[in-house]
Amino acid sequence: MKLSIIVPVYNMAADDKLTYCLDSLISQTIDDYEIIAVDDCSTDNSYAIMQEYEQNYPEKFHAIHSNVNLHQGGAKNIGIRAAKGDWIGFIDADDWITPDYYERMIGMADQTGADIVGCDYTMVHSHTFEVGDIDANSKDDQVGVLDHDRKRSLILDGGSLCVKIFRRKTILDNELFFPENIFYEDNALGNSYMLMGSHFEYIKEPLYYYYQHGDSTVHSFSVKRCEDRMEAGRIMISEAKRLGFYDEFKSELEYKFTQLFYVNTLFTYMPCVRPTKVSFVKAMTDELLRYFPDFRGNPYYAERTGEEERRLIDMACSSTLRFYVYYKLLWAYRNMMKRLRGR
Repeated sequence: MKLSIIVPVYNMAADDKLTYCLDSLISQTIDDYEIIAVDDCSTDNSYAIMQEYEQNYPEKFHAIHSNVNLHQGGAKNIGIRAAKGDWIGFIDADDWITPDYYERMIGMADQTGADIVGCDYTMVHSHTFEVGDIDANSKDDQVGVLDHDRKRSLILDGGSLCVKIFRRKTILDNELFFPENIFYEDNALGNSYMLMGSHFEYIKEPLYYYYQHGDSTVHSFSVKRCEDRMEAGRIMISEAKRLGFYDEFKSELEYKFTQLFYVNTLFTYMPCVRPTKVSFVKAMTDELLRYFPDFRGNPYYAERTGEEERRLIDMACSSTLRFYVYYKLLWAYRNMMKRLRGR
């Protein structure tokens, strides 16, 4: 079989999100493919919808139900183990793709000999095939046989896994199974998926539609999600060591860990999570300094992290309590000014 499309599903029945996604998969123009939709213990009728597709398209659609909620990583792992295709693609159950998405991606691989192919995506706010804001998910200097410079660039700006296809053999040979029971599983394994390939190609068109709505993971904040993002950072480092590319790319990994584990988490936790605790910020800061005590000297950190963020991080590293109080006062002041300007 040429291709396996893996769709992790959890409570996506409302507003026709799941059916719109699955309709776009059933309509693919490529021959010889299977869709493996894995229900991650949904509490709505997502699995019933999946069973209808399996009944209507038994030659290409497989509905699998997990009796335990494993989060997207666990659902993807179930799909990987069931897959039979030479290629594997992932898609979120609330997104959709153009009819020729996989035909063009695999066509590019056949044409170039690549074992990873990606494209751009468009951000949309309704079920439509009209192109909205485009996110360039890759860069021209990443394309080709993966030498040191291309791998370095992919660590820093690897883009999303769900707008790429991968050879199943590479995934299985390197045991690239996702962490389970956490969010941000792609952050944990993104580097591993990209660096274990040998040749990357890229279609500079938005063939993937990334649906923006209130239930999206990126719009939800909690202590659990902050902790999971930190765990994804830890796994990212351990995977680099397991697969043997940590020493070669230590500087890039140090920056990526700092950004994922600390910067993104800190500036999500402080304004968006209630209640916040000084102890959480201190534990996070102390752990970062144990991993990378000299992270502020990293050239990517100086180049890519904003001046105000660096100033606040310096404060947090010298006194967590001072940072905490200062940030709360700053946030309250800025919110007050917004309200005054809105009158």
